[in-house]
Amino acid sequence: MSTDPVAAPPSDLVVGDDGLARPVWASTDALLRDYYDTEWGMPVRDERGVFERLSLEAFQSGLSWRTILAKRPAFRAAFADFDADTVAGFGEDDVARLMADAGIVRNRAKILATITNANATVALREDGGLAEFVWSFRPETTPEPHSYAEVPTKSDESVALSKALRKRGFAFVGPTTMYALMEALGIVDTHLVGSHRRGTSGVWN
Repeated sequence: MSTDPVAAPPSDLVVGDDGLARPVWASTDALLRDYYDTEWGMPVRDERGVFERLSLEAFQSGLSWRTILAKRPAFRAAFADFDADTVAGFGEDDVARLMADAGIVRNRAKILATITNANATVALREDGGLAEFVWSFRPETTPEPHSYAEVPTKSDESVALSKALRKRGFAFVGPTTMYALMEALGIVDTHLVGSHRRGTSGVWN
């Protein structure tokens, strides 16, 4: 751990022209900067929102988040705004349509996983729903990273969430992907100490 209790190393945080400190990845690109400032790490507790982020995290595997974020409007159009009931009813014609859609990531395994996960999401409603299920794996504490090197890529909770979702029929929900989901949903706060977003979610004091 860093011995500096106040701020992240200059190499990991950049102070923008607005005087706000952000991580390097969100410091220059307008799309990533807006996503960081307004969305990443803010609580998402509705089924559609959680299903969308779970789906996009799966599509992101092996790619940059910038690529997925730029394609998000096309993903929303292609997957019925991530309405689980609609996506659960997708058949082979829909898979063919999606595989021909240059606006999204045309990966058949990930497309099929999204349809599989929509069905699993619908089934999970009998036990409180996807959002409640995922949030039930919130840890007792959140990391307090001062540098990228201190940001975890998975945790005991993300491993447990991964196993629990697989048991419920979900696919493409590995521990690393689930940790990224937990970060995106605000279940953990991995904003670097010193960032203007640290602690703004209201989930963690």
